Parts: sequence; C-alpha cells; structure tokens
Amino acid sequence: MPTWIDLLEWVIKAVINTFVLLTGFAYMTYAERKVSALLQTRHGPNRAGPFGFFQPVADGIKILFKEELIPGGADKLIFLIAPIITVVPALVILAVVPWGPTVHNFFGRDLQLGIADLNVGMLYILSVASIAVYGVVLGGWSSNNKYAMLGGIRSTAQMVSYELALGLSTIGPLMLASSMSMSDIVVAQKSVWYIFYQPVAALIFYVAALAEVNRAPFDMPEAEQELTAGYHTEYSGMKFTLFFMGEYIKMIGVSAIFVTLFLGGWQGPFVEQIPWLGILYFWLKVAASLIFMIWTRSTHPRLRYDRLMALGWKVMLPLALANVMVTAAALIDLTLMGWVIGVLVVIGVVIGAVTLARRRATAGQPRRARA
Repeated sequence: MPTWIDLLEWVIKAVINTFVLLTGFAYMTYAERKVSALLQTRHGPNRAGPFGFFQPVADGIKILFKEELIPGGADKLIFLIAPIITVVPALVILAVVPWGPTVHNFFGRDLQLGIADLNVGMLYILSVASIAVYGVVLGGWSSNNKYAMLGGIRSTAQMVSYELALGLSTIGPLMLASSMSMSDIVVAQKSVWYIFYQPVAALIFYVAALAEVNRAPFDMPEAEQELTAGYHTEYSGMKFTLFFMGEYIKMIGVSAIFVTLFLGGWQGPFVEQIPWLGILYFWLKVAASLIFMIWTRSTHPRLRYDRLMALGWKVMLPLALANVMVTAAALIDLTLMGWVIGVLVVIGVVIGAVTLARRRATAGQPRRARA
C-alpha cells in the first residue's frame, strides 16, 4: 500500500515530466529553425531576445490570440477531441523511461529517477504509441475536407505499416536483456551499448520512428504540395498547436526510447559515484538524436508515397524479421547463427535476382502493355 510520501513523489515526478516535455516542445521549434538556418546559411530567429531565444514565448502569446475556426460541415465533437487524443499519449509515453539511476539515501529514502519501472515497460510504450494514430485519423475525417481526409488515410496506412517494423526492432534488445523493463535494459548495457550488438535493429527503429512521428522524409500525411496541409488543414489557433505539440513531444519521446534501447540510456562515466550525472548523459543523448532528426528534415526530400509504403513492407519488415531470427540463433549457439545468416543471404539473393529479372522483362514493354 503506497504511503502519502509515495503519492507525493509520483505527483512531483509527473509534473516535472510534463513541464520538461512542454518546455522541450516550445524550444524544439526554436532549435529546428536555428539548426535549419545553420545548415542553409541563414540567420533564423534573431529578434525576440538575445539570439532569438524568446521566440517560442512570442509564438505562444501570438497563438493565444489567434481566432479558432470550425468548418460548417465538421463533426464538432470529434473535431475538438482529435488534437487531445494526439497530445495525451505523447505526454504519458515516457512514464516508464528512466532518467537516471536510483539515488540512495536521498532524505532518508531511495529515489528512483523515473516515474515508474514497469516489468512490461516496452509493452506499455508500444500500446500507448499506437493510440496517437486515432487523433490524426479522426482529425482528418471530422474536418469534412477531402485533403484532410486523404492525409488521415495516409497516416493510417503509414503508421500501421511502420509500427510492425518498429515493434520487431525492439525484440533484439529485449532478448539480449531478458527483460521488458526499461531500467533492466539500461543496466544490461553497462559494458557495451546495444547499438553495437544490434546495428540493424537500431537503424530500423530510428527510420520507423521518423515515419511514426510524420517527420521528413516521411511526412506524407502533411504533404503541402498535394494535400494543402493534410490532416490539419482545417485546424487553427490552439487546436492546430496541439497537433504540432503532439508531433514534437513524440520526437522527444521516440528519441528517449531509442537512447534507452540502443545508446545505454543514462549510462556514462562517473555515474556510479555521482548518480545525478545520469540525467545529464540521458538528455545529451536525446538532444543529439533530435538534432539529427532536424538535420534529416533539412537535407532529404520527401519520399513518393508508393516508395514509402514499399520501404516499410518490402525492406524494413523483412529486415526486422531477419534480425530477430539471427539474434535468437546467436543466443542459442553461434554456429546456428552462421547457418541462419547463410540461409537468409541465399533467400535474399534469390529474391533480388527474381525482382531484377522481372524489372528487366517489363522495362522493354510499352507502357500500355505493362498496364
């Protein structure tokens, strides 16, 4: 039975977590503009405060006074609820991610640097992450706008496709740590980060995570060239802000999960002597991941929709399945792992040869004959 001190601790941690994520959302917009400007030889925000540091504050004040419009033919209740459904999962997804190690004898008690340590933490994350798609889909459908509806449909197909590869890419670290607890996974990486044991899984997870949060080059649900602005075309004011709050907070969330699974989480030099350093190491790794996401958006063009879906189903899903098989075989016996890799290479060569032969056979045919 939890005491009132436990309840107070949980409330304080939840408030701190929410404050960090909301502040992170505000200054992610600033960081995105500054990093993009640096990459493109521009200045970026430089008027509101020193180096434009108060630009997010100015943007927040401006948005508060923006007029909010609701289309005449929209389903008003769902139109209002959809942004909330998008934001809430993003705020609670980090509840099971540890920020640092346990601090012993902190005012006479052991303080765990994290909200909760569930023994099924990874299952909780995958469950909560899958809810966010409903907000995007319902927002597009309830707007009574064809462009918004198409953006919602694209988001459904994209998220379902990439969630399969995302989920499978997490199985390797779970098998290596023999636990679904995020704290156990971090502790298991004390000597070697899992990105060195699972480079394929790490790459698949990161690419799938970009697709899950609709970041370029996977921002097809928003594609302004053909869908005006996609699922949020009809949104304005604070409701529009909630959608983008959800997107940027999910960027922070997936970066934190990636760091926990593959980059050792809060592990770093002198953490055993000074446990509070774990928080610094954790957020420095998260910041590096976020900067890489901004860099990717600024330098890579948007994928064509059919190629985006083909990448998810024909490349990433088979690779994720193959990684699970190789990892399982390696944990049983290294000789077995060699046989599994050999069989998978043969299968890959056969599939590649068949695909190449089919493309060469159809390349010389007239377009009408191919149809």
